[in-house]
Amino acid sequence: MTQNCAIVTGAARGIGLATTDLFLELGWQVAMLDWDEAELKAAAESRTGVLTLPYDMSDPAQVTTAVGETLAWSGRIDALINNAGVAEFGPIRDCSHAQWRRVMDTNLDGTFLCSQACIEPLAATKGAIVNIASISGLRASTLRVAYGTSKAAVIHMTKQYAAELGEQGIRVNCVAPGPVRTKLAMAVHSPEIIAAYHDAIPLNRYGSERELAEAIVFLASDKASYITGQVLAVDGGFDSTGVGLPALRSVVEAETA
Repeated sequence: MTQNCAIVTGAARGIGLATTDLFLELGWQVAMLDWDEAELKAAAESRTGVLTLPYDMSDPAQVTTAVGETLAWSGRIDALINNAGVAEFGPIRDCSHAQWRRVMDTNLDGTFLCSQACIEPLAATKGAIVNIASISGLRASTLRVAYGTSKAAVIHMTKQYAAELGEQGIRVNCVAPGPVRTKLAMAVHSPEIIAAYHDAIPLNRYGSERELAEAIVFLASDKASYITGQVLAVDGGFDSTGVGLPALRSVVEAETA
């Protein structure tokens, strides 16, 4: 029986690596794409059924090469997970055009290029694209003018692709993670920031990389065969509560004390 094959971008660490592992557990092959060649190779060494693609998804020629190598290796592409992204935060007045372009090149352009390059093989398998946006694409926040805008654009691009590719049998959906307990987040989030996030999230905690992977792989699977053009916020309820939850929670706690 031919194995299904997924391309996962940003696969060397974090959510991308957790998604790779879940696909492998389910018997899929995974083409792992990441521009950090050393870390990509280190991640692949302990895994079987993977192909390493040390390429930059923001470069059209490298994307074409990556898709070609995947098809030569597996013979098919059943899912594309556009997970790779960069985050550069800071005040709007300090956001240089170079910084803006770095964020857009990967988060938006890379998602567009990989999706476009995979249309024909995905049409052949009636496959799926899952784009990874962010809760920052659904709700504005400080210091995220480039990052948040790029992720909002990814959300709309998801719907554009879904509208146009549905007749070819390709489903296109989007996962919008809230705060996730990655090594990077834990390294840069101070105790005060972590406490503030916990207070603003109804489930009162960060999500895990595995929890994000479960949602991603579900949307890529046949279990989501009639779902397309949707945005799934995997955020512990962060987006649903809007502004004011911490204050309201303190009132409830006082009343029930």
